[in-house]
Amino acid sequence: MESTQIISRKAREGAKTQRGRVGFGEIVKRVFGGMTMMLLLTVKVYGQVDSGYLDGIGHTPIYYESRGNGDPVLLIHGFIVNGESWKKTALYDSLLRSGYRVITMDLRGNGKSGKPHLADAYANDAEAKDIMLLADKFNLEQYTAVGYSRGSIITARLLVMDKRLRRAVMGGMGTDFTDPEWPRRKMFYRALSGDTVKELEPMVRYVQQSGLDQQALALLQKEQPSTPKAALAKVKQPVLVVCGKEDSDNGKASDLADLFSNGKYVTVPGDHGGAVRTPEFAVAVLDFLRK
Repeated sequence: MESTQIISRKAREGAKTQRGRVGFGEIVKRVFGGMTMMLLLTVKVYGQVDSGYLDGIGHTPIYYESRGNGDPVLLIHGFIVNGESWKKTALYDSLLRSGYRVITMDLRGNGKSGKPHLADAYANDAEAKDIMLLADKFNLEQYTAVGYSRGSIITARLLVMDKRLRRAVMGGMGTDFTDPEWPRRKMFYRALSGDTVKELEPMVRYVQQSGLDQQALALLQKEQPSTPKAALAKVKQPVLVVCGKEDSDNGKASDLADLFSNGKYVTVPGDHGGAVRTPEFAVAVLDFLRK
């Protein structure tokens, strides 16, 4: 119906400006030819999406997408989401418009990537090592990582493991993850493993109703890495810590920023679930990248 209305309007406009009659086929060509041109211009500006599967650690297939041709920025998603979640944020398009190459991936256990049901498949920094393999695949000499929520936990591992990481953004995270016995992590693991955890029952229902792999998600929590505060204190790269003003889910973000010798702390509007999607989050990250 909408396309018919557009064509009708174009026909009326054409009648006013053209001598003689314009055929229906010509009108369709003009309207949809314009749409095709817009699509081609979008591809020209941002570049086509390069997508595929990486042979990850233990031969787990890891889905990735890359778009743009500038300095590479790898976006690392949080828990119970996947790489597509970044496309719902202001940051994704802002990075592309600013000339960066944007790389997303579905961490193992999520999205289109493999979802092993063995704990060992998630142990020993498997997720960070998958990311390092992806950097190998793209022949990245340097890159920036932007993590949010659980993605920040993986970003912390990259800061101590990968010398190619030029700088990093850690969003929605405080210092609680530095504790290998973090009670919140254990609580999520128990809830996803079938134990009754009253406050996490809505989360478990969401996982089940969304058709997510509950066992894989449980194992992600079981084997989630921690990074000691002493190791973070040795990090030399610039690190931006961004947190929503109403977000206290994972400890104090300002304390996390203070651990780094070259850390910066910024607050943006929103709670843990909403801050990452705000224009203010995008502005904070872009300002950090430009310095």
